[in-house]
Amino acid sequence: MLLDDILTQIKAYDTIIIHRHVNPDPDALGSQGGLAASIQAAYPDKRVLKAGGEVGNLDWLSTMDDVQDADYQNALVIAVDTADTPRVSDQRFNTGKYLIKIDHHPNDDAYGDLLWVVPDASSTSELIFDLIQHSNGQLKLNAQVARLLYAGIVGDTGRFLYNNTSAHTLQVAAALIQEDFDPTALNNRMNAISFAQAKLQSYVFNHLHISEAGAGSVEIPLSVVNELGLTKDQVHAAVGTPGRLGEVVAWVIFVEQADGEPYRVNLRSKGPIINGLAKQHNGGGHPLASGARAQNREEIEAITKQLEALVAESEH
Repeated sequence: MLLDDILTQIKAYDTIIIHRHVNPDPDALGSQGGLAASIQAAYPDKRVLKAGGEVGNLDWLSTMDDVQDADYQNALVIAVDTADTPRVSDQRFNTGKYLIKIDHHPNDDAYGDLLWVVPDASSTSELIFDLIQHSNGQLKLNAQVARLLYAGIVGDTGRFLYNNTSAHTLQVAAALIQEDFDPTALNNRMNAISFAQAKLQSYVFNHLHISEAGAGSVEIPLSVVNELGLTKDQVHAAVGTPGRLGEVVAWVIFVEQADGEPYRVNLRSKGPIINGLAKQHNGGGHPLASGARAQNREEIEAITKQLEALVAESEH
């Protein structure tokens, strides 16, 4: 069985390095950190390292280790929550001896020596819990592991509001909160935004255009981000803002980047499938939550019109 093969590889290696995607969200950090803590608790003599770049304002959830090039020699590398290789944070991930991919995104880039990809799962953190349960004691569940996995599940389900929340997801969450951590404090920390982020959400509401069919679109200029003193990862707090409006069925937010860099495109939907649209513009992701890139204003206008047409067609 595939899960048994993963457990066999974990048992076989003395050094295990776990990677996740760039610009990490709670699920990336939760699945990475939760798996690392679970392995370390089960095998205290192993070296288990977390690799990747800066984690932004999520450093309270997890931080990275100082991983050297030499650490990859004869190492098992596990990439979690990362659909395609360009998005792996720290491209040394493919320099180990063996590579495992664990993910819940569509498997458009089937990299690795061993792949466990379940697009129907709410999150990669949910998959890590399933792996721990399947291990029958070969991996450990403790308060540290549970806190990280719970954060990942809460993050990727939008606090259990999204349609990727299954009965199994809620069963996993129920099992995790039986461990000795404070889920209420964690939820409050994840739900908190700064005054500057609240002002950005106000900007989105004030500048949002909504088509007759319910396609929302808004552009966030770099000047607004700079005026509010926000970092790139802090801007993400505004991505779900249009979805709070009953009139909005699907929406796109264009975030201007530094000179010469493409616009960051955030696509979200309450029903119409939008990851196909994202793939047409150097992106991809989940059916109802995807990202892309827009090189210029012409591409911004093209994406906006395509989303409006997609939402209009979904009514029939």
